[in-house]
Amino acid sequence: MNEVLSASATAVLYARLHISSGISMTEIVDQVAEKQLDFIREQVRTDLESGKHDKIVTRFPPEPNGYLHIGHVKSICLNFGVAAEFGGECHLRFDDTNPAKEDQEFIDAIQKDVEWLGCNWGEKIYYASDNFDQLYDYAEHLVEAGLAYVDDLNAEEMREYRGTLTEPGKNSPYRDRDVAENLDLLRRMKAGEFEDGARVLRAKIDMSSGNINLRDPVLYRILRATHPRTGDSWKIYPTYDFAHGQTDAIEGITHSLCTLEFEDHRPLYDWFIENLPVPSTPKQYEFSRLNLTNTVLSKRRLTQLVADGKVAGWDDPRMPTVSGLRRRGVPPEAIRDFVSRLAISKTEGVVEAAMLDHCIRDHLNTHAMRRMGVLRPLKLVIENYPEGESEELVAVNHPGDESAGTRMVPFSRELYVDRDDFMEDPPKKFFRLGPGREVRLRFAYFVTCTDVIKDASGEVIELRCSYDPATKGGDAPDGRKVKGTIHWVSAEHAIPAEVRLYDPLFDEPEGGSSDDFLEKLNPHSMERLRGCMVEPCLADASTEVAVQFERTGYFCRDQDSDENQLIFNRTVGLRDSWAKVKNK
Repeated sequence: MNEVLSASATAVLYARLHISSGISMTEIVDQVAEKQLDFIREQVRTDLESGKHDKIVTRFPPEPNGYLHIGHVKSICLNFGVAAEFGGECHLRFDDTNPAKEDQEFIDAIQKDVEWLGCNWGEKIYYASDNFDQLYDYAEHLVEAGLAYVDDLNAEEMREYRGTLTEPGKNSPYRDRDVAENLDLLRRMKAGEFEDGARVLRAKIDMSSGNINLRDPVLYRILRATHPRTGDSWKIYPTYDFAHGQTDAIEGITHSLCTLEFEDHRPLYDWFIENLPVPSTPKQYEFSRLNLTNTVLSKRRLTQLVADGKVAGWDDPRMPTVSGLRRRGVPPEAIRDFVSRLAISKTEGVVEAAMLDHCIRDHLNTHAMRRMGVLRPLKLVIENYPEGESEELVAVNHPGDESAGTRMVPFSRELYVDRDDFMEDPPKKFFRLGPGREVRLRFAYFVTCTDVIKDASGEVIELRCSYDPATKGGDAPDGRKVKGTIHWVSAEHAIPAEVRLYDPLFDEPEGGSSDDFLEKLNPHSMERLRGCMVEPCLADASTEVAVQFERTGYFCRDQDSDENQLIFNRTVGLRDSWAKVKNK
C-alpha cells in the first residue's frame, strides 16, 4: 500500500455525526483537538480558535454527469465529517453548469448514494443553477470593470493563442474591445443571437502567466442544450471554474475542500473572489484524491465503459460506483471504515484494492447472517438414512452472536455438497471428503464416504455415504474427532439459484490508468454459475444485506431476481485455508 494510513480524526467521522446541540463550540474544538488531526482539520481548528469563523460550512459539490464512485466517497466523508466534528454544516450542491452531459437520473442517483452512505444534508441542498441570474450579473460586473471581454476566436485558435507550459500565450485580437461593445455582445449571446461556439466570454487576466488557468479563462460559452432544471431558458452557461467559487461565496462556504487536481485552479478561484462583489470569501484547500488498484476512478472512463457496453450499467457490481458496490452487497459502514483509514494529505498514492476487501470482510464477518449454499453441486446419498423421510435441524445464524438466534434447516437422505469438498485421491492436508473418509456435515451428522459413482466419461456424479445417527448436532458421544466440516443442502428442499462471482475489472493493478485501458479489462471479471443450490430461507433474502454462504464467501441477492430465478452476487470471498495450502 503506497498511501500512508492515518489515525486521524477521520476514524470517528460517523460516530459523531449527530453532535448534541448542548455542546458548546469550545468543547467541540477541545474534543477534536484530542485527536491526531490532518492538515485540513488543523486549519479548521485554527480558524475557529482565532475567531476567523464562528461556524464551519463545507459542501460536497458533484457534477451531475455520472454516478458517484468510491473516489468521491473520500470527499463526501471529509466534507460531511469535518462539518460534523466541528459542529458546522455541510451542503449538498450540484454544480450543474453543463447541461449537454447532465441528466436528472444522475441527480437522483447522487442523492440516493450520499444518503445511503449515512450523510444528512437536511434542507441544505443547492444547485449552481439556482444562481444563474446572479452569476450572469457577476459576468457583466467584470465586463464593466474592464476585466472580461467577448472573444470571437474558435476553440482551435484559442488553444494556439494560449501557449504552452514553457511558452507564454498571446493576446486575442478581440481582447481590447471596449466595455460598451463587450456588454452588447454578451447580452446578445444571452439572447441567443449567435450560433453555438461562435463567441465566448473570457476573463482578462494575464496571457503570459506561468499558470495556464490564468491565461484569460473562458467564463461563458454559447450552448443550446436543455437543462434538467432551467429547461431552455438559457442559451449561455457559465464554466465550472467561474461558477464554482462564486457559488461557494453565495452559500457562505468557509472551507472549499477539493482534490489536488484543482490546486492550480486556486489562484483563479481567488481572483474571482477578489474581483467580484461576493457576499463572503471562502478559501480553497486541496487534498490527495483516492487512487485504487485494479479499477478505474475516472468518471470519463467509467462513462465510456457504460456507453460501450463493457459493463451492464453504472450499477454493475464490478463498477467502483457507490451504486455498484451497494448492488454487490457492500455495506456503507465498510466503505466508511475504508475511507477513515486513508490519509488526508497532499501526497498522491495508490491504495491496494485488498484494503477495501479487508474492510468489507471485517464488517460482514461481524454482522452477516450465516446460510448454506452449494455453488458446484455434487449429489451425496446417505444409504442408511430412511428413504422418504426428512427432519429439521437447528442451525445458528451467527456463531459469534447468540442474539442472532437460530433457524431450522431441512435434512434428508439426498443432499448436495460442493464438488470442491471431495477428492478421489486426497493429499495429506485435504481434510474434506474422500473414499473411506469421515467428515462432519455442518449442524447435522458425521458421514463416511463408502462409494463413488461415475459416468461413462469417468466424471464423479454421485457419492454414496453412511451416517452415524448418534452424532446429530455434529458431536460424537464416543468423543471421536473429525478434521473436516462441510456445508450441504437437502436436495429435496434446496432452491436453484444463479450465482455471479465478481473479480476486479483489471488484472493488472495499474490497468485502469493505462492509455489502452479498454484492452486491459479482465475478461474473467464475472463468472456465472447456474444450477447452484441454496437453503430454502434464502428465497426471502434481502437485496440490501449480504449474508455469508458458509465456507464460501459473502453474497447478496441481486435486484434482477424474481420468483422464478434467484440470483446472488458475491460481495467478497472468505480466506480459504486450503487455497493457501495449494498455492504453497
